[in-house]
Amino acid sequence: MQMSREVDLGKEPVGKLLVILALPAITSQVVNALYNMVDRMYIGHIEGIGADALTGVGVCFPIIMIISAFAYLLGMGGAPRASIYMGKKKNDHAEKILGNCFTALTIVAIALTVLVLLFREPLLYLFGASERTIGYAIEYIDIYAIGTIFVQLTLGMNAFISAQGFSTISMLTVIIGALTNIILDPIFIFVFHMNVSGAAWATILSQALSALWAVRFLMGKQTILRLKKENLKIQWKVLAPCIALGVAPFAMQATESVLVLCFNSSLLNYGGDLAVGAMTILSSIMQFAMLPMQGLTQGGQPIISYNYGANHPQRVKKAFQLQTIACFTYSTVMWLAIMLVPSLFIAIFTNDPQLTQISVWALRIYMAGVLLMGLQVSCQQTFIAFGNSKISAFLAVFRKIIVLIPLIYILPHFFSDQVFAVFLAEPIADTIAVLTTLTLFIINFKKLLKHMESEEPNSEAIR
Repeated sequence: MQMSREVDLGKEPVGKLLVILALPAITSQVVNALYNMVDRMYIGHIEGIGADALTGVGVCFPIIMIISAFAYLLGMGGAPRASIYMGKKKNDHAEKILGNCFTALTIVAIALTVLVLLFREPLLYLFGASERTIGYAIEYIDIYAIGTIFVQLTLGMNAFISAQGFSTISMLTVIIGALTNIILDPIFIFVFHMNVSGAAWATILSQALSALWAVRFLMGKQTILRLKKENLKIQWKVLAPCIALGVAPFAMQATESVLVLCFNSSLLNYGGDLAVGAMTILSSIMQFAMLPMQGLTQGGQPIISYNYGANHPQRVKKAFQLQTIACFTYSTVMWLAIMLVPSLFIAIFTNDPQLTQISVWALRIYMAGVLLMGLQVSCQQTFIAFGNSKISAFLAVFRKIIVLIPLIYILPHFFSDQVFAVFLAEPIADTIAVLTTLTLFIINFKKLLKHMESEEPNSEAIR
């Protein structure tokens, strides 16, 4: 903790920076997944009610994704802009971005809490709850909604910690909460016999600790960008560009809710509660599979954004190349593991024989396109690092809204096994999205590098 700054984003070797920043970010993303995944792991093994309780909590997932999407809108929209202004040596403006985003996150959290508590029952039915599972869903989401403010501040403020190069602090923000959740879950669920409500209480108490840690750091002496009272008043000219840039990560997260609605409604129609339960498991595994890649790009984002602001094209190019190689290597390894031993992943969430049977074969189909997703994630997140809000927003909605959702409803008309057809929509959409993203990125990246090379750098790059 004895440090004023962990790394120099403009001078240290790019490869070294990516390792220093990405490893804690990957750890943070993986551990963060445990917030919801650990709940499902324990809930799925509650004797007698495990399968129904797991499905009930699973239909809460779209609402949880919407809540976190608003944190991404402001945190991941504001943090890259703060990095760019730091590269331009305009830290005062970067602090205004931080303060404005903090206030906006707080306001959004209050509004979301009220809306969720008012409309949770119709929303849960919309997202696939049935008479058998609605009780468990309401029990979980009523408690989770109370902790919305902690979710917003943890995710939103931690993005600004990462953007400054404080990778270890950012990692600890997540680890503190996740470890607390892992410890409290079995105690509340099994020792105190609180079942689903115990999992929800464990989650929000853990998020509260993480939020306090992040805010305390950003108000302390070690941070470069500090939360200051004079920057908390919202200025639209400061906040609006952050929201525009945050549309892409917001859409990526929020559209997960729409996807779950579409998947669950189709699966409930063709395969019943068992198919919806399988989707809960598959979406959890997909979330886990994608998070390390998001961690890699989260580590690469400050390097790319800072050096883009400082006009160091070779450092930008090298950072992107290393990030892409790492993402594609990981996605290949994950794809092989899922294709070869899917039952190992399924066993984490359930020991129910029927649910296991459908989930094992469905997982191979659903995640067949993960092999290519390393390229998709690296290119799409780099657009965000450049502050390119238009293309990043388009790519965020293209795969899910324009391609995947129509396929979910179209494909079952062409296959006798309609449940299989619903799961098949995912890899087809993944392939189309990757080809589209690569084409757009190659065209725009060449133009951007050429433009940067024609201008003078803001400060001399060592490597």
